[in-house]
Amino acid sequence: MSIVKINVLKVPSEQREVLEQRFAARAGSVENSDGFEWFELLRPVEGTDEYLVYTRWRSEEDFEKWMATSMRGAGAHGAGGASEGLAAEGERPRPAATGSTLWSFEVVQQASPKG
Repeated sequence: MSIVKINVLKVPSEQREVLEQRFAARAGSVENSDGFEWFELLRPVEGTDEYLVYTRWRSEEDFEKWMATSMRGAGAHGAGGASEGLAAEGERPRPAATGSTLWSFEVVQQASPKG
């Protein structure tokens, strides 16, 4: 079965819009990756400042390959999309998130609506 990766991003309220705009600007950057199955950016609605970035992959190996490719691209173009914040001209933008934790899960059961 699939694996799930959830990146927990601690985002101050003044950086929420920045984070969401950066993810929107990156739309399509993961969808064509081998083994990619699903993505969701989850905005907190109460009691926390942590966004959840949910991705599902066919296998751990597919996720690892995507990460290796993604990190090479980020290094070549600055720190990359969603992790950057506004900065003075000529400076590297600051991160929108102040912290990040990656959770990993194996899918052991799943269900979908009956059609």
